Amino acid sequence: MDSHLPTPRTPAVVTLPDGTPAYTDHLPTTYQPTAPAPQVIHVHQAPPDRTVQRLALGSGVGAGAVAAGVYFGPLLVGALTAIAANLALLAFLAVALAWGVVTVVKSVGGADGQAAAKSLTKTRRR
Repeated sequence: MDSHLPTPRTPAVVTLPDGTPAYTDHLPTTYQPTAPAPQVIHVHQAPPDRTVQRLALGSGVGAGAVAAGVYFGPLLVGALTAIAANLALLAFLAVALAWGVVTVVKSVGGADGQAAAKSLTKTRRR
């Protein structure tokens, strides 16, 4: 069964002026343009990199551990963010309730309420 797909080309490796190797994609040698045109060479420094995964797998950690890190890393960040938001809400509620109690005691309690509110305010400041 013949394949109707074009034959795959392997990218050529060239050396840049600074001495680093680079991959190039170029036109096939069988391509003949009708008019002479400058050859365009697309230079790529390196193929896509997966450094962290390669380091983890190269150090003896299995692919399951890498997958778990990819899955549970963002999950942990989300859980910690939710906990921080809950604690911030509880702190806001505590401040609002304390302010409400002080205001009510000042307005309802008369002279004894004023003294109690002052002592409560002093206690909060310490």
